[in-house]
Amino acid sequence: MKAPLPVLTAETKAFWQGGENGELRIMRCQSCGHHTHPPMPICPVCRSREMRAEPVSGRAVLASFTINHQAWVAGLEVPFVIGLVELVEQPGLRLTTNIVNTPPESVHIGMALRVLFSKAEDIWLPLFEPDPA
Repeated sequence: MKAPLPVLTAETKAFWQGGENGELRIMRCQSCGHHTHPPMPICPVCRSREMRAEPVSGRAVLASFTINHQAWVAGLEVPFVIGLVELVEQPGLRLTTNIVNTPPESVHIGMALRVLFSKAEDIWLPLFEPDPA
């Protein structure tokens, strides 16, 4: 058994399915330009309802992390890294994800990351790996 997948809604569909096209899509206010995650229908800065999912670079910096050693569901490989990444587009624009393709002991706050996607049914989960650039 794998971890449960997120539920697609009108507000979250672009985020969870952007990976099909290799895009990390984040909601952005068309009035003031503020990016918002998780997706919401109203800008928290200017209160505009002109929100649209737009592709971002997929580059981030690791703001915080934990190494999980507990298999919470059957078949879950441990250890794995859960990270809080800050996207380069805007200070404070963060999302929780898994850090992959690197040994857990090499993960550190401030490391440069880039997005990649893992397909599960009709969801493309955004994961992050070290960015060698």
